[in-house]
Amino acid sequence: MNQITTFTTPGGEEMVVLPREDFDRLVAAAEDHADVAIYDQAKARLATGEDELVPAAVVDRILQGESPIRVWRQHRGLTLSDLADTTSLSQAYLSQIETGKRVGQAETLRVIATALGVTIDDLI
Repeated sequence: MNQITTFTTPGGEEMVVLPREDFDRLVAAAEDHADVAIYDQAKARLATGEDELVPAAVVDRILQGESPIRVWRQHRGLTLSDLADTTSLSQAYLSQIETGKRVGQAETLRVIATALGVTIDDLI
């Protein structure tokens, strides 16, 4: 670190003047520390199951226009019958939602999302 100058303002506040290079280094170190904290929080959420890693294949299928409900259902290893049993919705109704023949109401999507362990946003 280079030369640091300190002074006290008329109001009694102690101030520090340091070269820009030192200031930039301190800012970068603080940002690195914040990044490490965010990383640690993300790792902890993964470890507790609060978050999950989603395979690229799942994301690719959804981005290619496939029904998010079908993609998530299959990713979870569920059949249409399994999802129907879990949600108390008929297989026919779920199939129609998956194929786009019907649009699920908000409450229906909430029930499906809960059964699949995702948010409603993940399904639309």
